[in-house]
Amino acid sequence: MALSHAESGQSLDLRVEDFLDDKLQSTADLDTLDELLSNVETQRNQLQSQLDDAIKELEKARNITDDRNESLQKQIDEFNELQTSIDTRVQIAAASDAPSEAIARLQQPMKKLQNVELAQKYLTLLQDVETLRAQARSHLPDSPKAALEPYARLKGLALKLRTLSGNEELHLVGHVESVTDSLWNEMKRTMSTELETVLAKRHWPKVDPHSEMDDEWMACIEKLIDLQMPEIVHSSTIVPLLPFDVMTAIFVAEFRFHFMSDKPTSNPQSIGTHCFPWFVTTIEKWEDFFRDNLGHLLAAKFHDTKVAEETVYLDPVSALITSMLPIMREKIHAVADDAVKNPSFLSSFISQLMSFDDNIRLRFNYDGGDGDKGWSGLTGEILADHFDAWFKVEREITLERFESILESLDGRKIDYDYSVTGKMKPTFAAVRITYLLRSVTGKYDRLRKLKHKIKFLTDIQLDVLDAYHDRLRGSLEAYQSITSTLGRTLHGASKDQLAALEGTGAFETLCKVIGSSDHIANILTEWSDEEFFVVLWEDLQARDRQQSKRNSAASGIEPESILGRVPSNLGDNGNNDSGIFDETVSAYTSRRKAAEQLLINALADSHAKAFRAYINKVQWTTVGDAAVLDDPSQLSITPELDEPLRIMQRNFEYLVKTLSTASFRRVWHEALNKLQDLLWSSVLLKQSFTTLGAAQFAHDGGAIFSLVEGYIPGGSGPLDSLREGMQLLNLPTAASADNPDGSTSGLLTLKEASDRAFTNNDEARKVLEDLGLEVLTPVNARYILQRRVENNENIGW
Repeated sequence: MALSHAESGQSLDLRVEDFLDDKLQSTADLDTLDELLSNVETQRNQLQSQLDDAIKELEKARNITDDRNESLQKQIDEFNELQTSIDTRVQIAAASDAPSEAIARLQQPMKKLQNVELAQKYLTLLQDVETLRAQARSHLPDSPKAALEPYARLKGLALKLRTLSGNEELHLVGHVESVTDSLWNEMKRTMSTELETVLAKRHWPKVDPHSEMDDEWMACIEKLIDLQMPEIVHSSTIVPLLPFDVMTAIFVAEFRFHFMSDKPTSNPQSIGTHCFPWFVTTIEKWEDFFRDNLGHLLAAKFHDTKVAEETVYLDPVSALITSMLPIMREKIHAVADDAVKNPSFLSSFISQLMSFDDNIRLRFNYDGGDGDKGWSGLTGEILADHFDAWFKVEREITLERFESILESLDGRKIDYDYSVTGKMKPTFAAVRITYLLRSVTGKYDRLRKLKHKIKFLTDIQLDVLDAYHDRLRGSLEAYQSITSTLGRTLHGASKDQLAALEGTGAFETLCKVIGSSDHIANILTEWSDEEFFVVLWEDLQARDRQQSKRNSAASGIEPESILGRVPSNLGDNGNNDSGIFDETVSAYTSRRKAAEQLLINALADSHAKAFRAYINKVQWTTVGDAAVLDDPSQLSITPELDEPLRIMQRNFEYLVKTLSTASFRRVWHEALNKLQDLLWSSVLLKQSFTTLGAAQFAHDGGAIFSLVEGYIPGGSGPLDSLREGMQLLNLPTAASADNPDGSTSGLLTLKEASDRAFTNNDEARKVLEDLGLEVLTPVNARYILQRRVENNENIGW
């Protein structure tokens, strides 16, 4: 602190010194010293005065601050006291029953007050309702458009009341709605009465269907449409036009008289012969009258409205049908309730109803207000309630017919007149079953719901096809059990069963399966390309794709009902060649192939038995020197070959008229292969031949080849190895200048061919090439050459 005072004093001295140096720079400046001191004193006095004022202001500010702090503290204390007092009163009030008692005493007066206010509002609302009703009535029948304004306000009021919470407790809501509906009906009756008066003056419907409506008539219709316009525009369903309802009232009355009374025409059984034709005839009679007179009016009225594209309002005939359908709907529902008690009638009734719906759609272009999907028809309404009953009836009828077809006397016989030669011949049963299935398609091809269509497909058509397939498979199994040694051992076979397979009996049994399976498969393939089944298949694929996305059943169809019965690649967009019957076609095709294989075996067995004597009894060598054959064409066939040729011809004759050309050639190709194997192993490579024997064997072979070519031109190819073997076997022992048959065998002798064939394989191939033999191998060639007796006698060659 001392240092600070010293420094402060030193600083002051320096400033004084600087001041004096500035003011007293010369001797002359001393003369002004008094003046200088006087100025200094004056400045000091001023500074002192300012300092005193500052001290006073500071003291005053301090006093004010103290006063404010004291006041604030007092306010804080008062607030705390007030808070304490409030808390105390709250606690006292919480512990007291006085507030509840006060509220209870006030509830009754308040409730009465609310009731008074509510009653006042009720009265006001009722007055408004009556005022609006009176206003609407005042405009009728002259100005229906003006009447719509108060009616619309009343309707809006009813809708608003209905949306209020607690509206179910308000009787006023029901009253307003009742008044609104009553007013609307009254408005329609008033306007309808005006039109009815006009119609009575014109003696409707005793007017010329080609006449024109007069102005008064048209004006009444126009006013009715004006009155109904808001209802039409804002309705989510199709609304019958009022003028059409008025004009069709006489038709409805006539309908009731004829078809809904005690008259014979009211019998449910007569609906297809009397009721439906009357309805269609009535529409046809008046369609030109309504269209010519009202077409332009409806077009003008509904132009630029939200229903401007709906034909039920634009087309007078569609409007006429819409007004007539309610009475028909009433009739068919009554008939349906009766038909479910009579299965046979229910079937015909649904069929007739479908035809009626189609007639209305096609004859009058009626779409029921749905321009995209079209009119669902009255059938859809009936099936919504009675589909299960109808389906059960159709299934029972179909299965009964199916059983009767199978058990018919000629059902298992082959229908040789079904097609021309070269086409497969099915059994009568197979043909009738396809007709039956086609009739089932006609039962459901007009249904609208996919699940209903699938029900018919899977539980009727595919069930019948599966049952018939099982019948064909059982037939083959029975055949195998009779013809196989193991089958006869296990199951036995009666004499009648064995006798039935004698001759062509086995062929007939197998051809029934072949022809029937082929017929069913071909028919189903054709159906898969028909529009109905193509669309059904596409709908199934679309349903399956949706089901895959949702991982749940779609459209009410159970996946198990079609699993394994339609192609397993359902929903595969990449396969556009599949069809809805592919699985069934595959099953029947497999059955045909199995039967064809059994037929091939049966043919082979038939030939083996027929050639048994030819194989075992014929001797192809002669005693002594080999005979020299001068003219092979003079040879006759071996006697033991007569029976095989007869059997083969019989088999050809039977199968050519039973099988299709493709199946006939396919079966005989395999059978001839087996025949070649038989003659190759049992004769050609087993017997020894002299020159005469070889010529005789070749001549016999020629007879066989000729027989085959007679039934299958170019079909002896499976016997080519045998043919070339006979040619090689028939080489002459000595060179001949003239070869009667013109063959190339004259180029080589038996010895030359043998020498070269046994040299090596390459030389053997050249021998075969020189002889024009393309099928034989060197090994087979050597085996054949060894069967010539001349080669064995001259083994040293």
